[in-house]
Amino acid sequence: MEPGHWPSEHSDALRDYFLKGMSYAEIGRQINARFGTAYTRSAVAGRAKRLGLVAPQWVMSPSIAPSLPGEAGLLSPRRPALLNLPPKSALKPAAQVKLRCVGVQPRLVQLVELTKADCRYPYGGDKDGEEIAFCGHPRQPGSSYCAPHARLTRRSGAASARVAGPVVLRLVSAA
Repeated sequence: MEPGHWPSEHSDALRDYFLKGMSYAEIGRQINARFGTAYTRSAVAGRAKRLGLVAPQWVMSPSIAPSLPGEAGLLSPRRPALLNLPPKSALKPAAQVKLRCVGVQPRLVQLVELTKADCRYPYGGDKDGEEIAFCGHPRQPGSSYCAPHARLTRRSGAASARVAGPVVLRLVSAA
């Protein structure tokens, strides 16, 4: 048997067993017994997904899933196969996030030019190939940022439990 090749009669059997509400493992056992193959549960699940036969994730077993009036079970042949689609909320574009800002004109110091006393608030790097620069104004004692950026990065009223220590940066050149 070639990996990834399913004869049409095997796919038809998978579809029939799936619509009867059988698990992927049981479908694999039934197909293997019927055709003398060696499909695994994962192979059956992958083929079912490629055929568009994917049960909803919230269904644990057909016995506990509610059925609609007049239907024999959740996965009856009269019901179309369910597709695994993302929720409608995931298809809407995200709202533009309004960033907080401070009234400070950054010096835009490069990483290799930063000193211990410089603010490390980053600017840039949002687009591919755009360099990242840093604020560079004198930083507050016990912080990596100048006073305006320290207020911007901390929650109001909460004192930082961490003590600022030395930062070791390693420069790596791209090959």
